[in-house]
Amino acid sequence: MIRYSLRCDSAHEFEGWFSESADFDRQVASGFLTCPVCNSGAISKLLMAPSVSTARKKEEVQTLAMDTARKEALNKLKEAVDAIKANAEDVGTKFPEEARKIHYGEADAKGIIGKATPDEAQSLVEEGIEIAAIPVLPDDIN
Repeated sequence: MIRYSLRCDSAHEFEGWFSESADFDRQVASGFLTCPVCNSGAISKLLMAPSVSTARKKEEVQTLAMDTARKEALNKLKEAVDAIKANAEDVGTKFPEEARKIHYGEADAKGIIGKATPDEAQSLVEEGIEIAAIPVLPDDIN
């Protein structure tokens, strides 16, 4: 996971976690990444000092970065993601097709999760279909 310090065009600063560097670019381009304060989609990365981790420093860095409050917040977020997954049908790559069927009344309304490319997600949003990205969280939060 990669952590970026981010800022919106209204100068609100926050952090974002991404599975890879290109993930940030895709989420900004698709409109999925918005400011948690003002919902602005104009997000940029702040300059950050590179973090070089040695095996010996890894535990120190994790301890400093993962203070109690953040741990609790991530655990609550993980619980929410787990609840969403437990109460939804995973339709995999058929997500855009299934979301449209539900939206247009061709299938019964139900919670679904799956995968969509940034272009597919943008098309769904443009059609007025409400979707939300589920964050990918590290397994070793505790």
